[in-house]
Amino acid sequence: MKLAHRFGFYFFGFIIGLFLLFFFLGGKKTSCDYSPNARVLKNIRIKERVFSEKATASMTRYAIDTADISKILKEGSVDFGKSDTKLDSCKTYFIEGTTKEQTIGLLIANCDSIAKVNSLEVLK
Repeated sequence: MKLAHRFGFYFFGFIIGLFLLFFFLGGKKTSCDYSPNARVLKNIRIKERVFSEKATASMTRYAIDTADISKILKEGSVDFGKSDTKLDSCKTYFIEGTTKEQTIGLLIANCDSIAKVNSLEVLK
């Protein structure tokens, strides 16, 4: 069999495989959250969020609402150097993100059933 025929058969099967993949996964809400950053943010997003009094006061002072927090949790990045991931009960993560032309830092305690926003600060 010629090399050109082999490539033709390979690409024909590859295209059929892609078509089936898009057909079966097209209507589902699938995501590829394989990086540690994406897994942590997704885990926090799916939990109920509770805000501390300190975080609520900072949100009022900087005119930040829960929609801005949701945006940061979707597009932000986790700074694992400032996070405390060695705890057993509630791991604490420092998340940085940009909203309303401000860089915001969130300190979030990620527990089993809730995610508590402990503090919020505007970074320079």
